[in-house]
Amino acid sequence: MEGFAALLDALVYTRSRNAKLALLAAYLRETPDPDRGWALAALTDGLDFPAVKSATIRNMMSERVDPVLWTLSRDYVGDSAETASLLWPGSDAPHDPPSVANAVDALSRMTRATVMTELPRLLDRLDASGRYALLKLATGAMRIGISARLAKTAFAQAFDVAVEDVEEHWHGQAPPYAPLFDWAAHGAPPPDSANLPLFRPFMLAHPLEDGTVDLADYVAEWKWDGIRVQVVRAGGETRVYSRSGDDISTTFPEVAQALEIDAVLDGELLVRGSHQGGEANDRTQGGAASFNALQQRLGRKTVSKKMLTEYPAFVRLYDVLALEGEDLRPLPWTERRAALEALVTRLDPARFDISGIIAADDFAGLALIREKARDDAIEGVMLKRRDAPYIAGRRAGLWYKWKRDPLLIDCVLMYAQRGSGKRSSFYSDFTFGCWDGDPGAGAELLPVGKAYFGFTDEELKGLDRHVRTHTVNRFGPVRETDKSLVLEVAFDSVHESRRHKSGVAMRFPRIHRIRADKPAHEADRIDTLRAMIRD
Repeated sequence: MEGFAALLDALVYTRSRNAKLALLAAYLRETPDPDRGWALAALTDGLDFPAVKSATIRNMMSERVDPVLWTLSRDYVGDSAETASLLWPGSDAPHDPPSVANAVDALSRMTRATVMTELPRLLDRLDASGRYALLKLATGAMRIGISARLAKTAFAQAFDVAVEDVEEHWHGQAPPYAPLFDWAAHGAPPPDSANLPLFRPFMLAHPLEDGTVDLADYVAEWKWDGIRVQVVRAGGETRVYSRSGDDISTTFPEVAQALEIDAVLDGELLVRGSHQGGEANDRTQGGAASFNALQQRLGRKTVSKKMLTEYPAFVRLYDVLALEGEDLRPLPWTERRAALEALVTRLDPARFDISGIIAADDFAGLALIREKARDDAIEGVMLKRRDAPYIAGRRAGLWYKWKRDPLLIDCVLMYAQRGSGKRSSFYSDFTFGCWDGDPGAGAELLPVGKAYFGFTDEELKGLDRHVRTHTVNRFGPVRETDKSLVLEVAFDSVHESRRHKSGVAMRFPRIHRIRADKPAHEADRIDTLRAMIRD
């Protein structure tokens, strides 16, 4: 645990990506099994200890520290694990840090009935850094700037293997990944994944930045506004994976049950819209509801019959990676597209259709088509090189994403809360609102969205300073500000919402500009937002 704690401390204070990779790679090379495997799983969100949650830490600390001191300290530090590790009272127990494997074993055996006794005993054996590492491992809330992709890249760097090979084998393994380390570190054969419905790494796109492409070399498709998924069938089993490789089959059982052909399919998960006329006969366009409708299905462990009926899911297919035992990824897009068009005729039309090609004579014509597209289910345009194979990750010049221009509206800052990690000292999570009528006639300002990005570091400092000097009320960690600062907010779309007092909810809101020059009473009204809702 001491080595893992030292690694976390070093990663927290390291900003350079290459330096983080070097630290991780060294740890993976030098740490014995199974500790390095459990540590790798913790860093890539592969561990879950049901008995240990954030509330567990709060309850445990309430028995040992004055509640007011805890609240003030947690608000100042911005991280529960760090606050608890520093406030933990001294103990007469000998300094006897467990290994990572021993800690994982102990955490796994804890129950809600025993955690309040057993977790303190474990913490008493550690110093402040060890306690911080243990609590981070236990709750899964690392927030140290390490993505799963970066961790896998470090693994590849540590043992001089291709990151694509690491990705290929990763999802068939369970922590602490003994076969994976045997293969990479000791030269054993690759892990056996034959006849398993495993996730394959997605091919990703670069943003199209103020450039053009020749449509003789590229094809254009709509970029649909759902969630990117992979539907995989092998060995008589079908699984649906999210973009990050999480198995979401139980959330969308109708999709998993619909694929009966051995294949690996890449597409966009959507739900049917209210205007579905002729959808069963139209496999290329339309029929999708907004992302707001899809959100009703996301994150559910069980799905009711009513939910399946009201929000039926389907996949709009982009690509086919493998088909009936043949790996199609090395083929150019044109050949994979032909295979996909032939395959879709064999699939359930209620659950699968194909993303249509946008007919445009040239790039200028495509730009006009994109400009007019305001369907709630369309996020933009994808541009794919016709001769490109399917390659994991982002490769320059192969795929581009060209998102539609955002919608803009002027809002008033209402509330702020401190961020986490490196932003824990700044008020960086902002809630903003629009007027529910004429502010001159006493209209109320109602929250319409929340954003925590879109601004520079310098702008963040200014926003933090404004919050601190314009606070009029406090609600725990939340500060209410006077209604004086206008923010120009960019967003992709807006939808009706019964969960919000304003009756609307934004999709991907972010702060576009700080309008210190604009008086608050000139900010937009909720009616302006409602007028942007697409039927």
